[in-house]
Amino acid sequence: MKPIASFTIDHLKLLPGVYVSRKDSAGDAIITTFDLRMTRPNFEPVMNTAEMHAIEHLAATFLRNHSEYGSKIIYFGPMGCRTGFYLLLAGDYASKEITPLIKQLFTFISEFEGEIPGAAAVHCGNYLDMNLPMAKFLAKRYLTDVLDSITKEQLEYPN
Repeated sequence: MKPIASFTIDHLKLLPGVYVSRKDSAGDAIITTFDLRMTRPNFEPVMNTAEMHAIEHLAATFLRNHSEYGSKIIYFGPMGCRTGFYLLLAGDYASKEITPLIKQLFTFISEFEGEIPGAAAVHCGNYLDMNLPMAKFLAKRYLTDVLDSITKEQLEYPN
């Protein structure tokens, strides 16, 4: 079997950033998959499931309600390796184009107060596994350490 594209990226060179992971055709449409890499793979600790779960609920709610991008959101969810998230958008986009959206998203998460949307037994299969304070901390760290001063190296996969 051929390796999938994401397994061909040198994860020892991969920095936290916003990357186009792939572009797929769906009929006449293009679906762009973004790699929102929050931690440096194999160099720093991965995120725990509780904070990732909280980020997932907050991000999905924010993105699907966004005035410009809400109708273009296909999916937002965690990477199995727990170093970031995937965002799938209907449309042909570049990393630099969506960085303002990602900054809005992580500002929203870092400043969120109140009950996490969907964090109830009737709405979620594992609603007790949430950590809002750590989700806010990680969102703020990604915002300040990566998104606020993102470089070309953090927008394009390493060779």
